[in-house]
Amino acid sequence: MHVHEKDVVVVGGGAAGLFCAIEAGKRGRSVAVLEHADRIGKKIAISGGGRCNFTNLNTSAENFISANPHFCKSALARYTPVDFASLVEKHGIEYHEKKLGQLFCDDSSSRIIEMLLTEARVAGVEIHCRAVVQNVNKSAPPGSDGESSVENGLFKVQTQNQTFVTQSLVIATGGLSIPPLGATDFGYRVARQFGLKINDARPALVPLTLSRQIQFELSTLSGISIDASVSCQGLQFRENILITHRGLSGPAILQISSYWLPGLPITINLMPDHNALELLSEPQNREMELANFLSQFLPRRFAHAWCALNFPSQPLKRYTPRQLADIARKLNHWDIVPAGTEGFKKAEVTAGGVDTRELSSQTMEVKNVPGLYFIGEVVDVTGQLGGYNFQWAWASGFAAGQSV
Repeated sequence: MHVHEKDVVVVGGGAAGLFCAIEAGKRGRSVAVLEHADRIGKKIAISGGGRCNFTNLNTSAENFISANPHFCKSALARYTPVDFASLVEKHGIEYHEKKLGQLFCDDSSSRIIEMLLTEARVAGVEIHCRAVVQNVNKSAPPGSDGESSVENGLFKVQTQNQTFVTQSLVIATGGLSIPPLGATDFGYRVARQFGLKINDARPALVPLTLSRQIQFELSTLSGISIDASVSCQGLQFRENILITHRGLSGPAILQISSYWLPGLPITINLMPDHNALELLSEPQNREMELANFLSQFLPRRFAHAWCALNFPSQPLKRYTPRQLADIARKLNHWDIVPAGTEGFKKAEVTAGGVDTRELSSQTMEVKNVPGLYFIGEVVDVTGQLGGYNFQWAWASGFAAGQSV
């Protein structure tokens, strides 16, 4: 079996891993990237509907979920969205701001992958695809006098047909989301092997499922999208929600799903720009049927079905004040307890991961295992929807790339 000696080995050829490898290569380090799939950047390729929402201009620590919310600040400050946008511009890739600071390629996400491959080639980075890591260990350097020097030793990384020996090992293998793209628990297994704490991994940015009863009630509405605000645990997001055959999706639901925990209700405001009770009580609306009244603010099919489920439609003047208050409450504060989520197969990212207290926030290096680094999604830092997770990949990769 051929043995390669490298300064840096990066396991994982996604956004964080490639960016770290590029930065290390720029510093003159010899770098190998080991990617178990047949090509790099599969998640980049499908992101943003194929156009890659590669960063968000409004990135701040408040856009991330972590057991240690301050951890991400250092890396985010050292490599900003403007820095990455400048790199995109340098490669002549045209892009646009879609909304809320989200930057997308005008063309295909493949342009970002091509950019990273070009940068890697210029930096002298070797990329090995179909390289499935089978074993990782750290041993004492040659000529040392036993276990006391293991902490200063080299890492040995074995794939199915090659062995890599390195001073610095970077784990950039992502989380458990979207298994068809090759997601595995490899990063967590390596972390546990070296005694690191893992915060429970769970699906994030994921559609929510509803009980069979609510599914049945909403079944005729599948495919309808509504501009609404959704809240849970003191967080609130205003974007579209989408009714599916199994539950709820759409940007606002995906956002709140990262904060939702089993058993908690979510609150949906179907008329976020209006006080429903005031409108229902206005004299000029008294002759209108409820369904027709609601059709001014909600998709007509949804308004009629919502009435059939909750309050049989009749002229507003026929409802008692108490009934109008109940209708208004359900419009502005519709509480639903989701049955669960669609799981990792539909989750855009994984929340939880390697406990950040185990890592240096400046370099992403494991405090008690010199030379071992964790970056990107495998770490307990999870961004909201809208390019934040890519910015964490670039920023954490950059931080490690300056140190390895």
